[in-house]
Parts: sequence; structure tokens; C-alpha cells
Amino acid sequence: MPAINVDPGSVSSVIISIAVMLFGGFLMTRMTKLLRLPNVTAYIVFGILIGPYVLNIVPDSVIDGMEFLPDIALAFIAFGTGEFFRLSTLRKSGMKVVVITVLEALAATFLVFLVTHFVLGINVAFSAVLGALAAATAPASTMMTIRQAHAKGDFVDTVLQVVALDDVVGLLAYSAAVSIALASTSGGKFNALNVIKPIFFNLVVLIPGCLFGVLMKLLMTKRSKDNRLIVSVAILFAFCGICSLMDVSPLLGCMSMGMVYINISDDDKLFKQLNYFSPPILLLFFVRSGICFDLSSLVGNSSSVGGVPLIVVGVMYFIVRIVGKYAGAFVGCAVTHKSREVRNYLGLALIPQAGVAIG
Repeated sequence: MPAINVDPGSVSSVIISIAVMLFGGFLMTRMTKLLRLPNVTAYIVFGILIGPYVLNIVPDSVIDGMEFLPDIALAFIAFGTGEFFRLSTLRKSGMKVVVITVLEALAATFLVFLVTHFVLGINVAFSAVLGALAAATAPASTMMTIRQAHAKGDFVDTVLQVVALDDVVGLLAYSAAVSIALASTSGGKFNALNVIKPIFFNLVVLIPGCLFGVLMKLLMTKRSKDNRLIVSVAILFAFCGICSLMDVSPLLGCMSMGMVYINISDDDKLFKQLNYFSPPILLLFFVRSGICFDLSSLVGNSSSVGGVPLIVVGVMYFIVRIVGKYAGAFVGCAVTHKSREVRNYLGLALIPQAGVAIG
């Protein structure tokens, strides 16, 4: 099936493409709902179906023009996650969550590295990067599934806090892995500055994030509902722009913004209002992720990673990462004396992976 038969660069092409993505993603959820699958699955599958390797409906110019979506979607999700970092909650379970996060993230990282390097024979550079990526979880998928199920309680609070923090661990691990990969592939020596620099920038972004949280509180005083939405979206967009200029992820900054805002305002109504606003943005983000999925690369052998077919690497990565996440979360919950329900099921809730890893 050919792409939409209009000028790829025209306004009509963009509008029709967005309409197709929104309506098609919605229709696909009617099918996945029967299978008791989350909406996120429907969005990604529909993206693959309308992408270049199946129906090829959406023009490349439209897909390329939506490159800003991952940062915007991540900003809304990270800000929403900040709501669950109230100081009262952190005083009760802060260290427990840190212990669980470190164990589950590092278990997945080391297990993936060991299997890909020593079992599959993939070079150190690619194995290190895959291991670092294994630490990250998809906050967007987790948040949308929780909203869909209207779930609440200690398990949900623990999941959201762990998901948020393990993306922090993932960012830091990825910074180190990239430095190792570059040094090993170029024949150069390991440079600590290459590790410290990206970590420094990712941590520094916490400061403007906190300042933007204070600014949001000041601008929200005595505003109508419509103006509260306008101001909050404008602030999130502005912060995303600043992060883009600094070439860092908006994840940590938006998370700190949400955390500061909820603790100084105790205003959870804004988070609920943004939850009503963000679903179309998140739908477009996941559909676009499916469109960008390169099916042809799965069957090719890459000499740069040891000649192993990428589909084999992908399947092994998928299985081993799940084992690492589950084992690490199980041990972490046992060490911190979490309830049996949290201990047995937390690892399964950490399986989704999309936006942060892709970004």
C-alpha cells in the first residue's frame, strides 16, 4: 500500500498522518483489549503496520518532522513520576527503593554483558552498551498501564519510584559504557573525563529542574484551570528546549521539577489535569516508535558485533534482561523486607522497555 497520496511536505500530509496515527492507534486498542494487553502494545504494533516495512502509509518527511516527540513525551511522564516522590513517602521507603533499584538495574546490566560477550562472542564495546541499556525501564509504558488499570497501593508506589530511579542508573551506566566502547573500538585509552562529563551534565540538569518547579508553583497561584494547563505545558516545553540545547535527556530535570512542585504546593490536581492532556502525545510517541522499527536489520549479520544475527542478539537480550531484572528485584525486595506481593511481582513490572532506551 503506497504512502498517503499527497505532497509529503504539505500541511495536509502532516494533518492526515497524525489523524491516521491517532485513530488507528485507538482502533488497535479495541483488539488488544480483548487479549488483555496494555494499550502501549497496540500503539507500537499499529506503528509497525503503517511503517515502511508493511503498509508504508506515513511519509518519511512526517516521521522525521516528529523527532521532538520522544523528549516531549518523556517530559510529561517524568514530571508525572515526580508526584510519587513526596518527602513523607521517601522518609518511609527511600533507602529501600534505592537498594532495590541498584540491585535490579545492575543485575540486568551485568547479566546481559556476560551473556552477550562470553556466550555469543560479541565484542566488548557492543556488549557494554547493551548491558547499560538493559538497566533502563520504560516509564511511559508503566505509567500508561497503571492508569489503564486504575491501580493504587504500595506495589504501584514502589514500581513508579523504582522505574524512575533505574532510568537514572541507566543514564549513568550508559555514559560509562559509551566511553568504554569508544576507547575499545578506536584503540585509545580509557578516558575518565568522557565518563564524568555526561554524568555531570545529567546531574546538573537537576538544578534548573528544581528551579522550574518553584517557578511553576509561583505561576500557578490563583489561575483558572485552562490557564494552569497552558502555563504548565509551556514550562515543560521550555524546559525540554533547554535540555535539547544542553544535549541531555529531560528525564532527571522534569522528574525533579515534579518532585519539587508536589512537595511545595501539595497540588495533585495539576498532575491529574496533565494526565488528561498527555494521552494523545504518548500515543503518537509509541506509534512513531513502531514506525521507526527497522525490521530488515533483524535478519542481517553485522561483522561489527561479531557476525551474530541481530535477531539472535535481540532474543537473548530480551530473555536475559528479564531474568536479571526479576532476580535483582526479588533479592532487593527480600533484603529490604518488602511484602511478598511486591517481591514476587515487581520484577515482572520492570520488563517494559522503550522510550528511554531508544533515546
